[in-house]
Amino acid sequence: MLSDETRPTLGRLLSITAIIVVIDQFTKVLIKGSPFLGIKGIPYGSSRPLLDDIFRITYVENPGIAFGIQIPGMKIFFSIFSVVASIGIFIYIKRNRFRLPKWELIALAMIMGGAIGNLIDRCFYGVLYGEESLFYGHVVDFIDFGYKKNWWPVFNVADSCVSIGVVLLTLMLLKKKPPVQEEVIPNNQVSE
Repeated sequence: MLSDETRPTLGRLLSITAIIVVIDQFTKVLIKGSPFLGIKGIPYGSSRPLLDDIFRITYVENPGIAFGIQIPGMKIFFSIFSVVASIGIFIYIKRNRFRLPKWELIALAMIMGGAIGNLIDRCFYGVLYGEESLFYGHVVDFIDFGYKKNWWPVFNVADSCVSIGVVLLTLMLLKKKPPVQEEVIPNNQVSE
């Protein structure tokens, strides 16, 4: 158990989530542009090298779920699922913040921040940019790794935080030792 001094408060955990959402949305608006904020963005499909040809900014949009996977007719389901999952993570953190280790709480806050960041794109970008209806927007992706070609699908800050949070949570769960089970001897087998 963590002492109250080392345990992150609900406010601090929500601050982690909020910072992730703000950074994610800020970077996406810089890439996509925003006519109502006077930000030009970069042309769709263009790529700009940052570190030779290993790390690039490549503007693409993901109309599907993770890694561009598309399942026809399921877009609204995944948008609503993202809303429900974000609410579920918040409730889980709130109810268990005094029982879970610090790093599990931080991992969950990161996952929630990433989920909300991509949820904003899916739910509102279509309407804000006049491209789709509510809940049918595309997720803006722009982080691109690989030498001369992609090693991995193009992703964004929210995807990074979800991935880091899942890895951290997995490591924390693997580190936990299962409780020792005592062997129970039925009453009729007890020797006298």
